[in-house]
Parts: sequence; C-alpha cells; structure tokens
Amino acid sequence: MLPPSLKSIVDAQPHPLLFATVSGAHLYGFASPDSDYDLRGVHLLPLDRVVGLTTGPETIEADGDRDGLELDLVTHDAHKFFTLLLRKNGYVLEQLYSPLIVHTTPRHEELKQIAKGCITKHHAHHYFGFAQTQWHLFQKEQPHRIKPLLYVYRVLLTGIHLMRSGKIEADLTTLNEEHQLSHVRELIDRKSTERENAPLANDDMPFHEGEYERLRNELELAYQASTLPEEASAKPALHDLLLRLRLSPTP
Repeated sequence: MLPPSLKSIVDAQPHPLLFATVSGAHLYGFASPDSDYDLRGVHLLPLDRVVGLTTGPETIEADGDRDGLELDLVTHDAHKFFTLLLRKNGYVLEQLYSPLIVHTTPRHEELKQIAKGCITKHHAHHYFGFAQTQWHLFQKEQPHRIKPLLYVYRVLLTGIHLMRSGKIEADLTTLNEEHQLSHVRELIDRKSTERENAPLANDDMPFHEGEYERLRNELELAYQASTLPEEASAKPALHDLLLRLRLSPTP
C-alpha cells in the first residue's frame, strides 16, 4: 500500500492531473528503507496558457518532506508528454503504465490504450542508451554501488521483455522470474535491506562486466527478432485526445 502522504503533494499541484504514478526504485522493485518516492505524471495547462503570449510551464517539479518521507514529483504538460511518447521514450511509457497509481482519471485509462500504438521495435535504442549511461555511472564511482548496477540490469531486462512481448514491465523482481539470475536476486535483497548507497565488492566487477555485455547482446538479438512495428501509429489518436483535453475543463 502506498503511503497517504503521496496524495498530499499531488493534491497541491496547480493544474489538473491526468495521472500521477510512482516511478524509481519503488517501481523497479528494489527500494531501500531510506529511498525517496519518485512521482511522475501529466498535468493539463489551461487553454490561455497554451495559445496566449504567456505560456507554460511545460514541466513542473516539486519536492519536499511529507510525514518523514522524501518526495520528488515531476509532471509534464499533456502536449510535451504525448510528444515524448512518440519519440520512442521508454521512460514515459514506464510512468504511464506504472501499477503504483497515486492519482488517475478516465483519460489516463484512455491514454494507456492509445499509447500501445506508440510502442515500436526501436524502443530498444532507448534501453541500449539508458543501460550504457547507467553502466558508465556505475563504473566511475568509487566505491562501486549496488544501486546503479541494479539500474543496469533493470533497464536491459525491461528492454528484452519489451522486444519479445510488446509490453512494459519495469519491476526487476518480476523480470527476473524469467531469467532466474541468482546474482540479481542477491543484489535486490541487499539493496532492499541496506541503505540507499550500499557498496559493491570490487572483486565482483569482472563478473558483472561480463553479464552487462551478455545482456546487451541478448537485447540486440531480441531487437533483431522483434515483430513490433517500425513506426508508431498513435499520433492521430493522441492529437484527438489532446484537443479534447484542451477544450474540456477537467481531465
């Protein structure tokens, strides 16, 4: 069950929200006892903040402490979020389909149906790039930490699963039910019971480097074999939904 405090920061937002969900380590299945809550969502700017001379904000960020919980909320205006969906951005798909829902609306459900038409085989490139970024972050830190390494595994397994099934799954525990990687289970157990910045033993580095390369190759093979479409088909439906949202006083 999600803490009630999450709803308070959502309710304080200046514009109506289509949805707000939990992302980050809680979504990925390896939150530490001291992990903060990453909330992500979509807000709807009023018409006069879109067509007038004074526009925006396209992105709103808020953070703070609620009942002892560190919260971080980022929302995008619907136009920006829809544009990101069409740019093969896996991160926004994960936010949209997150099962950890703090706030939802009927339009949220409609958007989830429409966004299935945004998923293409080229989302693999998002996961290749994200995994590489996290791997470099993991490598350069001293001491090496478990958190960025788990992000590497999570990203690669999410990409492989998406290429094979056409579905978004961001929970590393669920993803690992198929792969049965014992070292991933051990890392999740450590991250979930220790502090956020728990270190990794340096003598494990060669093994994890080999696993990183192996899973990158597995993602490449899944991408090559994927039957997902080459291009998104959802742009007309997203356009129609955005027009209805702008002309309606509430989402």
